[in-house]
Amino acid sequence: MPPVQHHSAPRHAVVAGAGLIGLATAFELRRRGVAVTLADPRPASGATHAAAGMLAPIAETQYGQESLYPLMAASAVEYPAFIERVSAASGLPTGYRTEETLVLGVDSADAHALQDLAAHQRAAGMQVENITARQARKLEPALAPHVAGAIRVPTDHQVDPRLLAASLIQALDAPAIDTLNGATDPGPARWFHAKVERVLSTRGTEPQVTGVLLEGGETVESDVVVLATGLNTSDTGQLPAGLTLRLRPVYGDILRLSVPDSLLLPGEEHLITRTVRGHVHGRAVYLVPRADRTLVLGATSREDGRASVLAGGVHQLLRDARAILPAVDDCDVLEMLARARPGTPDDLPYMGLCSVTGLVISTGHFRHGILLTPVAARLAAELATGVADPAVSHEHDSDFLTSTDPARHSPAHPEM
Repeated sequence: MPPVQHHSAPRHAVVAGAGLIGLATAFELRRRGVAVTLADPRPASGATHAAAGMLAPIAETQYGQESLYPLMAASAVEYPAFIERVSAASGLPTGYRTEETLVLGVDSADAHALQDLAAHQRAAGMQVENITARQARKLEPALAPHVAGAIRVPTDHQVDPRLLAASLIQALDAPAIDTLNGATDPGPARWFHAKVERVLSTRGTEPQVTGVLLEGGETVESDVVVLATGLNTSDTGQLPAGLTLRLRPVYGDILRLSVPDSLLLPGEEHLITRTVRGHVHGRAVYLVPRADRTLVLGATSREDGRASVLAGGVHQLLRDARAILPAVDDCDVLEMLARARPGTPDDLPYMGLCSVTGLVISTGHFRHGILLTPVAARLAAELATGVADPAVSHEHDSDFLTSTDPARHSPAHPEM
């Protein structure tokens, strides 16, 4: 059970930021009997709108991120139950799919690097299976014939972030939902399409949240505020003095393609049936099939501060994708997007409490925001209310919150 600051059960919470994690946090708060207000100028339009939705704690594992993997793995375990309760509350699809992930190496150097990483993953107890290029092409016949090596990751899945966000919004607007531990349902969420300019709190040695000031001057009273505003969380009006969140924008270009009927054989529904990730001459690329016969192709990673889609990024993605799946050349381009992901110095999110009672931080989830949604939402709701979900393991929660402490990059003796 994580720590909680509240001296009494909160009645009303403001969630600042309605990306996927903000929406899910609001949903988890409502399940615990807390009335919820969400504030966001454009809900689900940021990184959530662009994200591919890969739930890949294994395939996303990188060297030197040993502290991040347990958090990713725990959230992946929580995903099925999270999807089930959101779907039950909304009646809408979420795009959750449990097909495995294939990871490919295009040339011998890529295949060698892939095998080294697979060995590292197996040594850490992760489930990966080496297969030959021929076996990979048997699983996905549309793959390029020159693929040099492959591994299967049976437990890495996917969700459609746009569908999941729409489902969460519907659940938050529903007249009634199933609550946790018999809590009284406070009813539908309230929405403000505005930015939170400032968190309001009492003064003194133990400040307590009293509400928020919205852009435009309106005040909303509450006894809990969850800051899930991504890069904007560093705004000076939202954080206590002395709390430093070292967030940086990491931009990524991403494409959405549509597969025409002419590319499919009789009985085929898509070019590929599972997520395919590739190493192409040292560069990473992924292709994620959707049920609507679209294909998500991504993603570049750059810290140049440019919010527009770059021609070079589009060229790189298409070139590398066609090295894995040549039929990409004949697909229709539906979208070209660029969004910023909130990165931190150690790639771990900022999740936890701070010096103001009732203020919960949940940001900096970087490339893993979709995957981390269930655990981030649960921890924020539990920190705010002290109400734990008995169906979830809490064995490692204290370790998670230690590693994601929002103050870990702040001055040693901040003036609060």
